[in-house]
Amino acid sequence: MKADRAAHSSTQPAALLEQYLNHLAHERRMSVHTRDGYRRDIEALIELAGASLLDKLQVHDIRRFVAKLHGGGLSARSIARMLSGWRGFYRYLARDHGYADNPCLGLRAPKSPKRLPQALSPDEANQLLDLEADGDLALRDKAMFELFYSSGLRLSELTGLAPVDVNFIDGTVRVTGKGSKTRVVPVGTQATRALSAWMSVRALIAGHEDALFVNRQGGRLSRRSVQQRLTTWALKQGLSARVHPHVLRHSFASHVLQSSGDLRAVQEMLGHASISSTQVYTHLDFQHLAKVYDAAHPRAKRKS
Repeated sequence: MKADRAAHSSTQPAALLEQYLNHLAHERRMSVHTRDGYRRDIEALIELAGASLLDKLQVHDIRRFVAKLHGGGLSARSIARMLSGWRGFYRYLARDHGYADNPCLGLRAPKSPKRLPQALSPDEANQLLDLEADGDLALRDKAMFELFYSSGLRLSELTGLAPVDVNFIDGTVRVTGKGSKTRVVPVGTQATRALSAWMSVRALIAGHEDALFVNRQGGRLSRRSVQQRLTTWALKQGLSARVHPHVLRHSFASHVLQSSGDLRAVQEMLGHASISSTQVYTHLDFQHLAKVYDAAHPRAKRKS
């Protein structure tokens, strides 16, 4: 047994890696692209190990490697993926090469910093939506963007709408969200007016297509097309090209929360299953309040 273990220990890491990749290709049926990712991650492990034998590495060694990668600027998400690849490699080594320990077990990547969603200011939202609807497709675009901002829809929810989902009498729209869950959300006056203008010309383009928003050929408008149209309109209105559909959803949530302070209502309108998903907007609200405080409170102003 000791002789076998010594033979396993003496196998070059590069050879072990090639055997593992062969295992992924023929036993796990993984694609070339996936195997290339594993190769890069395990080559990084081999480089970090240096002269150390792979079967001699301990938990503290892997922890040191993680710290080095994190200190070098590698994201927490990339490190988590890398650790997952290393754990799989060691499971293979235990099964086929007699390795006794998996030093990657129980280790977690550093936590990613929580990135706040981007949101427009109320003035920027008005600037974007104050667009001239001169033509059928411009009427469509104005209706789309007004509805995005008015009701906080996801992109997939907007492109999945049918004309029957809009209730002009109640001023609501019926939305099918994640998990095929349906909710009814209010539609503001400006969005209702824009939708009404679009509906007056939509039938001339859509034909028998059962989609609220259609392209110039009459087919259902794709998500990619909506993104492109929003980028075009944002630039035309003097805003950044970074304005994307989710920005309008974030803007809706943060602006309603700033005005009402009703987190539960915002959760329901956004279709979040958990209140924790909605709570990120309290940070945006706090940022807004902090700016107001810094500008208005006499004790917050710096003396020149």
